[in-house]
Amino acid sequence: MDRLANGLDKVSGDAESLDGGAFPLGEEEDALVRESALHDAIPKQLFELKELDCFYDCETQALWSYMRPEGRPSFTPPMLADFESWQHHIATGFGPDKVPLRYLILGSRSPGVFCFGGDLELFRKLIINRDREGLVRYGHRCCQILHRNMNSLDLPMLTIGLVEGAALGGGFEALLSFDYIVAERDATFGLPEVMFGLFPGMGAHALLSRKLGSAMAERLIVSNQTYSAEEMYELGIVHHLAEKGEGLQACRDFIKKSDRRHAGLVNARRAMKICWKLELEELTRITELWADAALELREQDLKVMNRLTTAQQKLANAA
Repeated sequence: MDRLANGLDKVSGDAESLDGGAFPLGEEEDALVRESALHDAIPKQLFELKELDCFYDCETQALWSYMRPEGRPSFTPPMLADFESWQHHIATGFGPDKVPLRYLILGSRSPGVFCFGGDLELFRKLIINRDREGLVRYGHRCCQILHRNMNSLDLPMLTIGLVEGAALGGGFEALLSFDYIVAERDATFGLPEVMFGLFPGMGAHALLSRKLGSAMAERLIVSNQTYSAEEMYELGIVHHLAEKGEGLQACRDFIKKSDRRHAGLVNARRAMKICWKLELEELTRITELWADAALELREQDLKVMNRLTTAQQKLANAA
């Protein structure tokens, strides 16, 4: 609050006339002063991340964030580092006594892709080197990010995942930690890990079993099928469908419709998470099981993993 007040004092001071008298501000100018102060109070590092673009909308008190990977649209270590910084700066810079934040939205700049999930190239190297510690360390980082997002960074806000393409593997798992998912009709969802002898190790079991029940969760996890946004909507995983190219507007419409009942929606989600009783330890234990399973993969499994990595890279290059 002190930073925000100081920002208001600083910007308002610029409106003084040359003779020392106060220059009267109209409603529009006053709104601009307050908007400028809000932006000054946000940690500037939030707008300097390498692989995440962030924009703060003062009117709706929403932070729009977009993944902008420099390589493959996957959760590479540099992307994870940006997500850790993103969460840190949001948690410290926003809140009831700081810059207000009611909605946090995450989308992707990659054409046709939300996220392909885990860093398969890194996984393959760690498996070849028998580096269990490296696999566990990567998995734990993902789980910590997911768990913080699932709990909305302990802020009274709603989180929204905006899907305008393929959300596969860890990309799908990450979306499960959001309060709401808005997806365009041509978006696709899937957990392909079983095709190279693994299973999704960063949240799918814990979150899907709570959302859908263990039987349906198991079906999605081992099916190696790609599901449409409409199928995910029918299951209750996707909350709002949008036509192709209209996902952004659908998010805006949802925010506008939700604004009056914001407190009720925030606390309803909190109540649901209390019922889930999902602690970080459960996620990390599953990740450790995933790491052990990864070290049992055969050469032919690693070849499949490598082909997928190559296909992802070609798509990134084309985009």
